[in-house]
Amino acid sequence: MKTKLFESIEIGKLTFKNRVVMAPLTRSRAGQPGDVPTELNVTYYAQRATAGLIVTEATQISRQGQGYAWTPGMYTDEQEAGWKAVVDAVHAKGGRISQQLWHVGRISNTLLQENGQAPVAPSAIVAKGAQSFVVQPDGTPANVPTSEPRALATE
Repeated sequence: MKTKLFESIEIGKLTFKNRVVMAPLTRSRAGQPGDVPTELNVTYYAQRATAGLIVTEATQISRQGQGYAWTPGMYTDEQEAGWKAVVDAVHAKGGRISQQLWHVGRISNTLLQENGQAPVAPSAIVAKGAQSFVVQPDGTPANVPTSEPRALATE
């Protein structure tokens, strides 16, 4: 049986060297403070550049969108520079990379929100049984129940 898995493929205007796609994997290794991709992230993604396409770990679009400690963002100049280093390293090895963006909505905790605010979500309904990975006030990491969110409003 012949497989096409390792053959190149053209999708639209892009050519991929093979049909292997690395799915997004939440790593929780962003540099602190600031949730900035670091040299560790650069190395991690560059090592996987032989995939036809890498999809990055979920990357929050704002501080309000964070649901897990140490996950990278893409809303500050420092974060953008960190991701540029990642992309440059992957491209230098001939790889292709795409970023998974996220806003976790109600799957968050006040410990992850600026000034301890309630997470924002479409409604103020708690996600029962869900947890967020946080750094507690004493500095220890832990999985904790999600906080009651505040409903989005146009006012």
